[in-house]
Amino acid sequence: MTNTPEVVRFFTAQHGVYDRFIQLAGYEQGLRAFLGQSSVLRAGLRVLDAGCGTGALTLALNEALRRKGVEGQSLDAFDLTPAMLRRFQEKCDRRGIQIRTTQADVLELERMAPDWTDDDLIVSASMLEYVPRERLAEALAGLRRKLADNGRLVLFITKRNWLTRPLVGWWWRSNLYDRQELSTAFRQAGFPRVEFRAFPAAASHLATWGHIVEAPKIA
Repeated sequence: MTNTPEVVRFFTAQHGVYDRFIQLAGYEQGLRAFLGQSSVLRAGLRVLDAGCGTGALTLALNEALRRKGVEGQSLDAFDLTPAMLRRFQEKCDRRGIQIRTTQADVLELERMAPDWTDDDLIVSASMLEYVPRERLAEALAGLRRKLADNGRLVLFITKRNWLTRPLVGWWWRSNLYDRQELSTAFRQAGFPRVEFRAFPAAASHLATWGHIVEAPKIA
């Protein structure tokens, strides 16, 4: 998919199927396992979930924070597709999670309210695959501008390999990336360095699926 209306139509129609698909894959549990052992979580974080979808990443993050006994965080999230946002908000309401959501396009972040900025941590999972390949660095640069000076971006994004080509690339109409492509895009976006992380043993089933990339706003 290469344009915004097409992405919105696709995920409006498929958001329920998508939610069940990632549940079967243990996606939320895998994200939680990684975040639970990550050093990026601390008290009082201002967090933005960029392209939250039906909420797997924010829910995993919130549970990882709870298990660590970390409090005082502020959670914001945006997505392109209203149907995904509604499903996500329903989950947050059921779990008593306080979150602020809005509909937004990662390529047009300047249209967001001016107070959606200076985030300590921006997380994004399975969203930037739907940005046109030639605009990936532009999307990353937009997210970088939303970070506080000491902020960090943590990205979960689909690898290109024998499994993901049919299962994600074809079925879910997604772009796929290798390490070199991601490193180049992050550098073009102004990030001084990137660090590739690994899923822990408890989430090793996701290692074939995706990259984890951490990047600070400044060196």
